Amino acid sequence: MVEFTKKYKIGSRRFGLINWVGAWTLYKKEVLRFLIVWIQTIFSPLISSLLFLLVLSLAIGADRGDILGVPFITFLAPGLISMQVIQQSFSHSSSSFMIGKIQGNILDLLYAPLSAAEVTVSISLAAVTRSVMIAAVSIIVFKLIIKIEITNYLLLIIFTLLSSFILGNIGIIAGLWAEKFDHMATVTNFVIVPLSFLSGTFYSIDRLPEFLQIVSKANPFFYMIDGFRYSFIGQADGSITIGLVYLTILSVVSWFITYLLYKNGYKIKS
Repeated sequence: MVEFTKKYKIGSRRFGLINWVGAWTLYKKEVLRFLIVWIQTIFSPLISSLLFLLVLSLAIGADRGDILGVPFITFLAPGLISMQVIQQSFSHSSSSFMIGKIQGNILDLLYAPLSAAEVTVSISLAAVTRSVMIAAVSIIVFKLIIKIEITNYLLLIIFTLLSSFILGNIGIIAGLWAEKFDHMATVTNFVIVPLSFLSGTFYSIDRLPEFLQIVSKANPFFYMIDGFRYSFIGQADGSITIGLVYLTILSVVSWFITYLLYKNGYKIKS
């Protein structure tokens, strides 16, 4: 027993400061989870965006007039892509924890030699990967249909990564909180979808009353979509600098909350 105790110290990490192999394995597992059903996770959001584009173009008119100095359909397309980036990032991380809790295999995650930081970052980055793939595929397909051009690749990458990382973290929080699919549907239908729809996706906030403009500028989804759109049309409803600062702070805060909740075993440890 003495020799066993000296050789194996229970509770001590033998991976260094970060378990890179374990974190990479979890990330790869999460990526493969959505790639296996790519029609549902990658192709379906694209179809939804195209349907929105078609319906709104027919109902309102693609030549309805300029918004922020560009045709309506050019204004609309980046917003639709960004909206799917936001929603699908949330969907990935929230479903990962929700399904794990329902099926009981979240125990495998809890028993794995991974810290709370490694787990939360790996799953959030997998959600980011899914969103980046959706954005890339959507941009390629949209360019074949309508005239859109990327004018600022750096801002496109930054806003895509920040938006998807934040929603990946929020998805983990929702997944930890929810105990059944009805709870998750409540968060999606009453928080995520309204905030994304009321963030300037389909309109310029300049057309809103002054009070609603102030409210819109407090909505982080507004800066996500506005910054993403700016990288295409070179015009913005709000301040790109404020948006970058706001989303950067929010990404750190959202991850830290996620880290604390998972570390303390919120609704996953008795």
